[in-house]
Amino acid sequence: MRSGESIGLRAFNERLMISAIRQAGALSKAEIARTTGLSGQAATVIVNSLLDEGLLVKREKVRGQIGKPFTPIALNPEGAYSLGVKIGRRSLEVLLVDFCGDIVASRTIPYHAPFPSQTMTMAMDTALELVDSLKRSLRARIVGLGVAMPWVLHEWFDVLGLEREAIAAWREIDVAAELEAATGLSASLYNDATAACAAEMIAGDRISRRSALYIYLGTFVGGGVVIGGRLYRGEQLNAGALGSMPIGDTDRAGNPLQLIHQASVIDLERALADAGFDESEMLDSVGTQDPEDVFSTWLDRAVEALSRAVVSAMSIVDFETVVIDGLLRPDWRRRVVDGVAGAYGKFDCTGLSPIEIATGSIGPKARVLGAALLPLIGRFSPDTELLVKVGKATKSDGQKL
Repeated sequence: MRSGESIGLRAFNERLMISAIRQAGALSKAEIARTTGLSGQAATVIVNSLLDEGLLVKREKVRGQIGKPFTPIALNPEGAYSLGVKIGRRSLEVLLVDFCGDIVASRTIPYHAPFPSQTMTMAMDTALELVDSLKRSLRARIVGLGVAMPWVLHEWFDVLGLEREAIAAWREIDVAAELEAATGLSASLYNDATAACAAEMIAGDRISRRSALYIYLGTFVGGGVVIGGRLYRGEQLNAGALGSMPIGDTDRAGNPLQLIHQASVIDLERALADAGFDESEMLDSVGTQDPEDVFSTWLDRAVEALSRAVVSAMSIVDFETVVIDGLLRPDWRRRVVDGVAGAYGKFDCTGLSPIEIATGSIGPKARVLGAALLPLIGRFSPDTELLVKVGKATKSDGQKL
């Protein structure tokens, strides 16, 4: 074997080992060898090397079980870090996660609208603030920065209630390049709903099947697609752009309506504000006032549109699971899922396979968390694509139809 091939194989085996330990939480050296298919000697050599590099740590020896005592090997939380930045309609979010995917620091900055220059300045300054929050000795362990934001944000000025010129500059801004230049970190750009789907796959427990449709109810409704156990982004990176899906109705002017017009949370926010409610409080938690009438009106419209979208998607791709998550507080998210499941059951689904419709397990932070986790997975995964953790434990929080 040539030297370059040997180095490449060693790097692959290191990533394979790290991925196995990440999924299991901790493994003995013997379990690492069995899980990865490496010989005991090869596994020991690589484990010792990763321990020396600070990527892995030894936990306290386990005694009193059948067999010899063993020492579990786990990821070192301080072994690596990653930053996530979410640029949204209502706020900027920045997140710093450690090697285990746990949140180390976070910032949320609300704003009236995502005006390009101001938003980019805030994003760069806040990212640098979180870098500086780490001990100086650990800053070199930040492996990258992920950015989650809606594609073609500049085209949604009308939905945002803005003049075209107000956010037109997003068309020209290379967001990843500017953040990379400001922080010195390798930066990657992701569609915000795709990043949310990635968070569910990595840190959540609702996507364990090899095919899934993920729906994120954000300011704009969007989605992610899992096919063959992999996060599928599409040839033009637009897979899961559910907001653009026609739903069969027209507005008063006769223009065709799309899912973005019927199931986006921005419409609920505006209805709550018009009714005199604090929309941010209503979305985050149960407030002192009862906005049931406002929410029910939005819910009926959203559920009808979402159920049509699910049936349409099922007729093209044989999904096994639909996962719905988003900005809504937990009880409202649950009602959306129940509503979609009920409405889906009224369609003639002859020719379609049974499907499970479940509530996502991450919630509002899914987009920024996915943005933060994807660089870690990209750096330390043995596969170039994000894979479903087949066989992971799942909670039963869905309806099978």
